[in-house]
Amino acid sequence: MSREGYWVVPFSIALALMLTLLPLPDWARYFRPEWVALICIYWALAIPLCFGLISAWIAGLALDVVTGSLLGQHALGLTIVVYLVLYQHQQLRRAPISQQMLTIFFLILVKQTITLFIGGIIDQKPESLLLFYYPALVSIVLWPGVMIILRGFRRSANLK
Repeated sequence: MSREGYWVVPFSIALALMLTLLPLPDWARYFRPEWVALICIYWALAIPLCFGLISAWIAGLALDVVTGSLLGQHALGLTIVVYLVLYQHQQLRRAPISQQMLTIFFLILVKQTITLFIGGIIDQKPESLLLFYYPALVSIVLWPGVMIILRGFRRSANLK
């Protein structure tokens, strides 16, 4: 990663954290995308040598702190998702956008399942299972736009 472009990755994660905290009306809270997961997936695909499991863990801990959830709950989910992305990143990068969207849907469901499971262990029952599926659906719809925007940031910062 070039020295002048170091700010792009933490800036994008900070922006994703802010978007996660953005207040939504009651009817729209079921449709909140998994912003931090999308950003972590992108960076793991785009610069796998620079964005790895430790970066995902730190982003997940930041998400835990800002959302007030159990420390490590989102961190574990994001780390596992980024591991899966890193494991298959060469195939995912060459896949058509429709296949990437389907893969991201399942990756976000993996993260949601881990978060739901940990929440169940500590007796936090979800309000609705709509909070489980809808964020994954909304996230895959936003994936092409997120990918184009972050690709522009990456290229302007000269990250390889």
